[in-house]
Amino acid sequence: MKPEQYFVKDDGIFPNNLLPILYYPGVLALPNLFPAHHIKKRFQENNWKNNWKQGIYTYHHYHSTTHEVLGVCKGETLLLLGGEYGITIFIQAGDVLIIPAGVAHMNLGKENDVTCIGGYPDGRDYDMNCGNEDERPRVDHNIASLPLPETDPVFGKRGGLLEIWK
Repeated sequence: MKPEQYFVKDDGIFPNNLLPILYYPGVLALPNLFPAHHIKKRFQENNWKNNWKQGIYTYHHYHSTTHEVLGVCKGETLLLLGGEYGITIFIQAGDVLIIPAGVAHMNLGKENDVTCIGGYPDGRDYDMNCGNEDERPRVDHNIASLPLPETDPVFGKRGGLLEIWK
């Protein structure tokens, strides 16, 4: 399965990224029992670690020290990606979204309308940035120096991210 690709440009507030956002709608066949465990296990098998389970914040934020994957285990919501004039994507249980470092994202619904498993390539630590003036150029340097992930969080060493992010 090839992911949908979405591009968002630097808007002067949020750096965003030249790499596309990757969206796999309905890619995960979730079990009725313990869907979060199922997603976390898949991500960890593919070396996307430092996992967490929670909703998505209702304010613009981004990470400059790592890319991020979100696997939706429960609920649905509308996300705004790329800042105030970015794009919206509806996500629901079974979807996976890969967000390049620097891409602003926020939940347009309530934080807990959706529950996700998040993760980072190689279990990298993440920072939190909200578009404040003092973040740049530090975050631009962080983003530019990041290596590309060696695996796709869903398909591992084959397909998806590895074919698109080059």
